[in-house]
Amino acid sequence: KSVLLFFNSSVASSHLVTYAPFTLFPTPVPKAVFLQALAVQTHYNTLVDKISQDTDFLEEALSSTIAVDDFTARLFKLHQQILKEGRSQSIVLGLNRSDYMLDQRDDGSSSLKQIEINTFAASFGGLSSRTPDVHRHVLKVAGRLEESQNILDNNPAAGLARAVAKAWELYGSERAVVMFLVEESQRNIFDQRYIESELWKRNIPTKRKRFDDVCKTGSLDQDKRLFVDGQEVAVVYFRNGYMPQNYISEQTWDARLLMERSLAVKCPDISTHLAGTKKVQQVLTRPGVLEKFFPDQPQVVEQIRATFAGLYTLDMGPEGDKTVTMALEEPDRYVLKPQREGGGNNIYGSEICQVLQGVKGSTERMAYILMDKIHPAPVQNYLLRRDAPLQLNNCLSELGVFGTYVRQGKDMVMNECVGHLLRTKSSEHSDGGVAAGVAVLDNPLLI
Repeated sequence: KSVLLFFNSSVASSHLVTYAPFTLFPTPVPKAVFLQALAVQTHYNTLVDKISQDTDFLEEALSSTIAVDDFTARLFKLHQQILKEGRSQSIVLGLNRSDYMLDQRDDGSSSLKQIEINTFAASFGGLSSRTPDVHRHVLKVAGRLEESQNILDNNPAAGLARAVAKAWELYGSERAVVMFLVEESQRNIFDQRYIESELWKRNIPTKRKRFDDVCKTGSLDQDKRLFVDGQEVAVVYFRNGYMPQNYISEQTWDARLLMERSLAVKCPDISTHLAGTKKVQQVLTRPGVLEKFFPDQPQVVEQIRATFAGLYTLDMGPEGDKTVTMALEEPDRYVLKPQREGGGNNIYGSEICQVLQGVKGSTERMAYILMDKIHPAPVQNYLLRRDAPLQLNNCLSELGVFGTYVRQGKDMVMNECVGHLLRTKSSEHSDGGVAAGVAVLDNPLLI
């Protein structure tokens, strides 16, 4: 039935299948800010793509970070190597998710503030395509028929697959496959399966491979076409490779380089991967930076900038010193962010003081950025997850918006907003997503 969601859990057993966690009821979200998030997504797509093509900007923005963060430095070195050799493929595929919280103002209204933009393995496009039916069913059973009819249709999986299909089509080989590069043990497998299913509906073959498969059987022919297990790969869709622990050996890095060198369309390519770093996000908030990317579009600049939360550098020098002082004086006002993805990495409250006291006088502090803490209004709800008691919680929600684009050379072939995601967690948790076992899937009920 459509109300069932499944999720591979590696907690108790590598073979256990259970339902994806979700809220019992949908969460009220102001219609105006929801529509604002959807409207700005295509501009964020364009921004990410422009950043990925601006080698000087990336080098300048990341110069301090790569001096102290080994993982970002290794990615940047790979980026430089590809630039030196020359990109093999002119087709660029972006599957992004921009995440927001609604910051409550003193007058009771909410403003949309971006937490981050995910350019690598943005998840839950599959499962969030199924959650509308879950809440429609729950509301009908609860006798709230009118509210059930107000749950929005949402199918990010179809939109994400549409962009992948366009990239596959432009690659131009019907026998070539879309390769999902996945983890050794994939907990969130069914979320990805929905996108695979949408591709198979279009008669586009997909394969799931791991870094180890690429290490052992990956090769390039004289035209730089990528072959893995003897099959030509048209699109590499990275669902693995965004954390240091994903690269367990030099062979893993060699496999990433092989894929980046290849004619296959990469999602994301290494430049787009770097465009999604926290340091780039912080640099974008500086005066005049957005105008560089949208020189004759002040309305676009205004739309994007309206979503920015306060972001502050920790680079060495007076500006970084000021940031350190601010954070140590009022740590509860801020979030300290390292250059890491995947949830559960941010630092809050007294821990900010502990970290900054240890690094405030050294270049190690440049591995972080500081961000204003966003204060959404709590809402009461029940969180349904396996082996957890059913109880009423004060909850906070995070809105994600999925965007896709395909560029061929200088031509933007596709640029779309393809759906949304709402994740909700108990207010007792500061950080962590669904895959981290903290948040659960939700739906917005527009008010």
